[in-house]
Amino acid sequence: MKSRYIERKAELGKLRKRRAPEKTFKVLRDERARELARSRLCDEEEADPEPEKEEENRAMALAVVKEQQRRLQEALASKAAPSSEDSFAINELNLDSQVYWWHDKYRPRKPKYVNHVHTGYVWNKYNRTHCDHENPPPKFVQGYKFDIFYPDVVDKTKVPSFILEEDKDSESNNGESETCIIRFHAGPPYQDIAFRIVNKDWEYSHKNGSKCTFDGGILRLYFNFKRCPYRS
Repeated sequence: MKSRYIERKAELGKLRKRRAPEKTFKVLRDERARELARSRLCDEEEADPEPEKEEENRAMALAVVKEQQRRLQEALASKAAPSSEDSFAINELNLDSQVYWWHDKYRPRKPKYVNHVHTGYVWNKYNRTHCDHENPPPKFVQGYKFDIFYPDVVDKTKVPSFILEEDKDSESNNGESETCIIRFHAGPPYQDIAFRIVNKDWEYSHKNGSKCTFDGGILRLYFNFKRCPYRS
């Protein structure tokens, strides 16, 4: 038993001798890391100036830059200044001679249109008595259809409109003229356009009444006249 104890003690002594260099290396490494950390901290404290000094230095640098820019602008202005005001008109161009890409698109012009006149017969009691299909009664105007094209109107917020005006050249019958003028207005670049139509009362019923819409650059106005019953 005593010999085993001595052998075990000898083995522990050898193991301690082996581990001694490792412990020494770790201690030295930790001390070296601490020294490096202290040196970096000292360098940062020495490198960072005070905040007030930093602001003063920045303000002084900005003032110097502004002064240099001002002197440079004054020097350039003095060199580029003309000797007299008349020199500016030497290379002046005549702008009236230029042709722009939108010149033809927005020149004043009348709109294009497609119109239809709705005519027909009225088979009232008198016409049924005196006329037939072989000898029909005379046709009369029952309504109109107007399709006015405004694809390039400048003001897209305004809708084209129409008004009815008195026809001064029309013959009057019982104080009322037989025809009237319907005028369409849309604004630039389109000029107003007018047509002479029959002067009668318009029909406003849901089935056969008038219709006025503006969609896709086209103004559509469809209307029929009221039918007056025959009185014997």
